[in-house]
Amino acid sequence: MTLNHRFDGPDDAPVLVLGPSLGTTLDLWAPQLPLLTRTWRVLRYDLPGHGGSAAPPVSGPDGAGPGVEGGVTMEGLAAEVVALLDLHGLDRVAYCGLSIGGAVGTTLAITAPERIGSLVLCCTSARFGPAESWHERAALVRREGTEPLVETTRGRWFTPDFTDSRPQLAMLRATDREGYAACCEAIADFDARDRLGEVTAPTLIIAGAGDPATPVEHSKLLLDGISGAALCVVSPAAHLANVESPAVVGEAIAEHLTATWSPAGGGARES
Repeated sequence: MTLNHRFDGPDDAPVLVLGPSLGTTLDLWAPQLPLLTRTWRVLRYDLPGHGGSAAPPVSGPDGAGPGVEGGVTMEGLAAEVVALLDLHGLDRVAYCGLSIGGAVGTTLAITAPERIGSLVLCCTSARFGPAESWHERAALVRREGTEPLVETTRGRWFTPDFTDSRPQLAMLRATDREGYAACCEAIADFDARDRLGEVTAPTLIIAGAGDPATPVEHSKLLLDGISGAALCVVSPAAHLANVESPAVVGEAIAEHLTATWSPAGGGARES
């Protein structure tokens, strides 16, 4: 099933794909659109069960969640993005993703390197912590929905001085239970630490200085593992750095892409 997605920006511009975080929609990137669409055709997508994307099927025993076969995986999410590129005849794109969206980008850069011409990894990780905690969160959301996560998520997403978290928390509240839980399980299984050396796309890593979900140390691990990568630490910012410091993050993305993007092999496929 095709992920919900939309394009913004000039039809003849190179394409930049923006990947959202867990519990948000493609509107997460709205603060950066005015800047990025000046020179890029921006393709945003929703994760399964988020925004306008259909939720994954409940395939586990007694409807308790996805079974071993058919669950959401990071490789599967990356394949869904590749399917979007194929649908629109795009051979090669730039990619920027935040949190799980960044992990999708890392996976794309490893499994489909010919499709990624430049890469930005924002507030993300090669490994998001113990799998048990993600499975526990998935079980909680399947039982009670996302509402029990709202206050703790506010503290992960934003620094204490940030005052307008309502739009993003509304995205979290509206996220389908199974979609959120299945993405938690994809995060639980994700571990790219031993494969970072396979990333060949020019890479910028953006970290929130006050991010408790993926601290700066996680970004430094990416920096050490990806040859030639650069690091930009943003303050004030927690996990949703692009919301809390929109201009700084937008300019960092734009500058990296301008410096590293090459049209060779990119653009739409010839029919």
